[in-house]
Amino acid sequence: MRRALFGAGLGLLAVVAAGCSIPSAVAPQIRGSVGLPHSGFLTDSKELPRKGKGYEWRRTQDHHYGLPRLVGMLEEASASVVVARPNSQPVIMGELSAKGGGALMPTHRSHRTGRDVDVLFYVTSLEGAPIPNPDFVKIGPDGVGVSAAGRFVRFDTARQWIFVKSLVETKQAHVQWIFISRVLEALLVEHAIALGEPSALVQKAQTVMQQPGDSLPHDDHIHVRIACEADEYARGCDGGGPQWGWLPKPAPRVAVPASELVATLVGP
Repeated sequence: MRRALFGAGLGLLAVVAAGCSIPSAVAPQIRGSVGLPHSGFLTDSKELPRKGKGYEWRRTQDHHYGLPRLVGMLEEASASVVVARPNSQPVIMGELSAKGGGALMPTHRSHRTGRDVDVLFYVTSLEGAPIPNPDFVKIGPDGVGVSAAGRFVRFDTARQWIFVKSLVETKQAHVQWIFISRVLEALLVEHAIALGEPSALVQKAQTVMQQPGDSLPHDDHIHVRIACEADEYARGCDGGGPQWGWLPKPAPRVAVPASELVATLVGP
């Protein structure tokens, strides 16, 4: 029996040495958002409620779990739009992560660690009246798109900026990325400058808003990713890059000697 346990201990050591961690009695600190967004899992998640102030789910069969601070940030941002523009339509929330994280294939490469969410754009009619976004509508350089039903919609730059501004300024989390097409990013930045927004805010928003180079241009929704907090690195969170200057710096990881791991499994 002891030999079997010792073999299991060596197996666990191999897993840890390879950089892969799992929550267990040996490593109870490995919790929360663990691993990279495209290779990891999630514990202690919170579900975004089906409806809230200024938002609602896109589909009931989607996955709506994330880190509690991601959920709080989304609730705060959608509410800020309603406060600023009371006649707003609810923003549509797409997928976050599964309750325990992991792959959401074949629909997503990331969304595995509770730090990612897809959010449909705010849109208006061609006349400028706020309308519900019918689904993932591709918006062109002119700010106009056509739904699957043939209805024209216009990118609602004003409300979209209020939402993005809240994400960038929130104290609940640190935004690492807002994936969006270059042309729509330009519309938002031009709008912010025209409003006279502080240059530091505009620069920060412009930094995190990027069109990804390894996936679709995100011209039909935004993909928001929050960064690991300083203490989460020690619990297994891997932020990937980049490490913007305003993001929390990783706290030092506490190494567990191999002898202690084996002793825990094998016993005296």
